[in-house]
Amino acid sequence: MNQRVIVVGSGVIGLTTAVRLAEAGHRVEVVAAEPPQATTSAVAGALWGPWLVEPRGPILPWAAHSLKVLRELADQPDTGVRVATGIEVSRTKYDPPGWASLLPDRKPCASEELPSGYSHGVRYSAPLIDMPVHLDYLLTRLRAAGGTLTIQRLTSLDQASTDPQTAIVNCSGIGARHLVHDMDLVPVRGYHVVATNPGLTEFLEADTDDAADLLAIYPHSDHVILGGTAEPEVWNRDPDDAIAAAIVDRCVRLEPRLADATILEHRVGLRPTRPTIRVEAERSAIGSLIIHNYGHSGAGVSLAWGCAQEVAALLPAAVRASGCTTPPPAMNA
Repeated sequence: MNQRVIVVGSGVIGLTTAVRLAEAGHRVEVVAAEPPQATTSAVAGALWGPWLVEPRGPILPWAAHSLKVLRELADQPDTGVRVATGIEVSRTKYDPPGWASLLPDRKPCASEELPSGYSHGVRYSAPLIDMPVHLDYLLTRLRAAGGTLTIQRLTSLDQASTDPQTAIVNCSGIGARHLVHDMDLVPVRGYHVVATNPGLTEFLEADTDDAADLLAIYPHSDHVILGGTAEPEVWNRDPDDAIAAAIVDRCVRLEPRLADATILEHRVGLRPTRPTIRVEAERSAIGSLIIHNYGHSGAGVSLAWGCAQEVAALLPAAVRASGCTTPPPAMNA
């Protein structure tokens, strides 16, 4: 099947979906308001782990498939992916999330591994992604498969194509609030500080009392991502010195070697968050097939390949259903 497909959005969800479809033989064009390096995906930490996303039913298979692909990419140069080891710590014990079963090497931390003030922790390994590098890799891979990228700000999905034979895949992230008037979709602002790496190799995530103030350290070869925040319904993406200073202070108290690190950059993004991730097909007013794939909050990179596979499966099924004049039933994952 050689279907013309327009993918709206150039973040990790959009590019991964576009790659999956282009490599399956479809004619794919990505249309996005911003280039990949300006998206929220470029701001991500990004350690694999699909925290706080629904619906739980399909999350596990989406996460498992994405984990498998990311582990494979870690063996290839220039993907921005490596399998890192680190610890996740808390002041009180909690039950592990369901997806922890996908990480068989999870084990309790030894007491000497725990930072001061933390009584519980687990050690494990998982893919850690340098997102600017990874987005460049995905774009290169898309173009190698014949796909294209066009920067164009749409005000509705109807602008993507007037050809009812062209399928549209909506991976617009927080932009879907305006493109499809989804008022269930809200931003959760994420703020990271990029600093020089003083020699850290292991990631560290810590539970915080205030859900809006996160505490995470994600080391890459020459820099480290310090996080962060999770601020519901905050749209402002401007740098804020006070927020950045608070993030650095939290991280230095946890890892003193960061005290002399040089701040390189502030990264701010808007996590597209809704009660459930939306992966479903419908018909537009002119009969175009639309497949929605958005609302992944902070788990985009953790679910991208699994959701791309879901879209690839929905596309031929929905196209086959298009022989009738009535829309196919919504296929909500």
